[in-house]
Amino acid sequence: MRAGEQSGVILVVEDEWLLRDDVAGELRRAGWDVLEASTGEGALKLLKDYDDQIDIVFTDIQLAGYLSGWDVAEAFRAKFPKRLVIYASGNSFDRRRRVSNSVFFRKPYRAGEVVASCRRSAAQPAVTH
Repeated sequence: MRAGEQSGVILVVEDEWLLRDDVAGELRRAGWDVLEASTGEGALKLLKDYDDQIDIVFTDIQLAGYLSGWDVAEAFRAKFPKRLVIYASGNSFDRRRRVSNSVFFRKPYRAGEVVASCRRSAAQPAVTH
């Protein structure tokens, strides 16, 4: 691993493929393995398939399909209450739905800001399950 690189798995959930590709690419360049989903339903399948391998979830709040980013975050948090959730949205943010240990980015955000948040989370002491 090169200096400054990270390790672990991040699930990126974004229905706008250019945004998803941008942030996923930056995270990969920083050393993370990245899973991608364009819908909440697809994200929940990946959460099930990869179970405890996912360290961080980055999700847009408004997604195509029936499930929102809120739903994805709540499902992830139900199993892993201390792992980082990063939200993104171009709309207002409902603080009542926000889970603990989470970060919010208003669109447009810079992918580098997301990488920096993930690095800060990775620098925290390991969380046991």
